[in-house]
Amino acid sequence: MVDIRGLVERVGPTLLRPVVVPEKAGGVGDVVIAETEDLGEIGTADVVLGVGVASRASALELVRECGAREATAVLLKPPVSCEDSVVAAAADAGLALVEVRRGTAWAQLVWLLRSALAGTDTGPAGGSQQQVGSAGLGDLFRVADAVAEVVDAPVTIEDAHSQVLAYSARQDVTDPARVSTIMGRRQPDDVLAKFRARGTFRQLSRGGSAIYVPEQPDGTLPRLVVPIRMGGELLGSMWAVVTDEVSEQRASAFAETAALVALQLLRWRVITDSERQRSARLVRSLLEGSEGWRAAANELAVGAEPHRVVAIDVRASDGTDEGHRLAMWEWITRGIGRGPMVAEVGGVLYAVVPDRSGTGGWPALREALLGHIREMDAADPRPLVAVGTAAPLAELPVSRGRADEVLALLRTGMVEREIAVHEQLWHTLVLTRMAGAASDAGVDALGPLARLRDNDRSQGTEYLRTLHSWLRHPGDPRAASGELNVHPNTFRYRMKRVSALLGADLDDADVRSALLVQLLAERWNPHG
Repeated sequence: MVDIRGLVERVGPTLLRPVVVPEKAGGVGDVVIAETEDLGEIGTADVVLGVGVASRASALELVRECGAREATAVLLKPPVSCEDSVVAAAADAGLALVEVRRGTAWAQLVWLLRSALAGTDTGPAGGSQQQVGSAGLGDLFRVADAVAEVVDAPVTIEDAHSQVLAYSARQDVTDPARVSTIMGRRQPDDVLAKFRARGTFRQLSRGGSAIYVPEQPDGTLPRLVVPIRMGGELLGSMWAVVTDEVSEQRASAFAETAALVALQLLRWRVITDSERQRSARLVRSLLEGSEGWRAAANELAVGAEPHRVVAIDVRASDGTDEGHRLAMWEWITRGIGRGPMVAEVGGVLYAVVPDRSGTGGWPALREALLGHIREMDAADPRPLVAVGTAAPLAELPVSRGRADEVLALLRTGMVEREIAVHEQLWHTLVLTRMAGAASDAGVDALGPLARLRDNDRSQGTEYLRTLHSWLRHPGDPRAASGELNVHPNTFRYRMKRVSALLGADLDDADVRSALLVQLLAERWNPHG
């Protein structure tokens, strides 16, 4: 039997932090969820998750009860996990106290803990590191069980067409509608009609929080429903059969599980689509220009016409990059002409598309991408879309390299466009390449420009910008001052100070050119 130290180590420090661990750490029997109003299921050697325990008094009651029942550990979220009285109570009871990091979904934690207890690999610290190829439908059933524990109710996971993908094992609360849904693997038409009449599906299509559906006149029990979304797309929903309205804390915890379910659902979709996996392997051969690229092109039935490589990068601040990337992959390969060829390399999606007008060509994909980006929910991360030049199949690695070059500009924020195309940014690319080369040559260390830089840093002046505007608008102080949004007289005064600090002959054309190169290198170097 694994002990609490081993269990915490398996799940990892990103999610769990031991606060109190007795010298003789007990073994772990089961993982249970308990709130202070219902502690009946706690037993010997249990690891108890304090879902909804937010006050010191509630935490103390839970810790003391767990100690009396000889549980092994209590898991709490801050700030109650750090309260001195709670820590002392755990130590007195010989009970392990483990802090659950803020933002951790309880359902994810239940899943990981039980996977660790079962001896399955939860990956390195911080959560499930399953590769896409290891996910399966069985994982969805385990997720359904974990979600059922969080909401304390039987759960079904359904796709966007009300097909049942997985359901929890517990059957303690049920009604004929749930039984027929599970038996038929989809919600019956008459049940769907009732929920549609109440506007449930309309709310699902628009919202992101839990929806409470009251009991129906025919005896259908209340439901708590949560939409499953990723990348602006409604992937499905989760339905929990409840006996009455649930607390706001449980409803929120239920809603938080949707991101985990969405990621697992997308992984499952990817691995079940063997054709997409095969295509991705062949596309990678084309992008890398490996020896087998000709065979890959033949197997993909790619025409000899020029193609473009489109790089799409999704970075989500909440750590759901993979889910948004998979959602974008699904969307791109669904119904845009015959579907662009897509592969993932290094966390970036690369689509290969013919450079021609009409169905399936680059203009069609461009319009579809623009429409998709503009229709995305405000909370969804905006993808960075960078487009390489048109190239023959044998030179697709060149197109990919140019797409990567544009993507680097988008990542730095030097360019802000919904879709950035290499040819349309030639002037910016000239400046950034020149800036990179000049910086590598150490031009910034030459001459008197450092004096202006030091003065700007120490005195808060804007002499570098002033000089740059003067060089950009030679002999036109009004245009230069307008660029800086200052009065022309203020601009002239600044330039007198700049000339004095520089001590350089600004009438010399070569001096002006050298200064401009240095300023451009400083501004446009993407690594500076």
